[in-house]
Amino acid sequence: MTYADLLEAVQTLGLHERSTISEIKSRHRELVKRYHPDTGHADGQEAIRNINAAFRVLLDYIEEYRLSFTEEEFYEQNPEERIRRQFMNDPLWGKN
Repeated sequence: MTYADLLEAVQTLGLHERSTISEIKSRHRELVKRYHPDTGHADGQEAIRNINAAFRVLLDYIEEYRLSFTEEEFYEQNPEERIRRQFMNDPLWGKN
């Protein structure tokens, strides 16, 4: 897989630059329902092939993705916790 393949898959599914696995799966389901051949969509079979191919590319990428469990990444992914931690001892904002 190349980066161009990955970008094409993201564009095919209409995803954002940063998407969760749940968002990817949900978008795949939504598009498959929309373009399913039973809906009578003119180019349904070709669209389904492209959607499924894009989904496979993304799943392959996700399976090989290295997750980061560093403290920095945790707070990047959970900004509410970063703010809580930053201000938890503040007399005005904290619980003290």
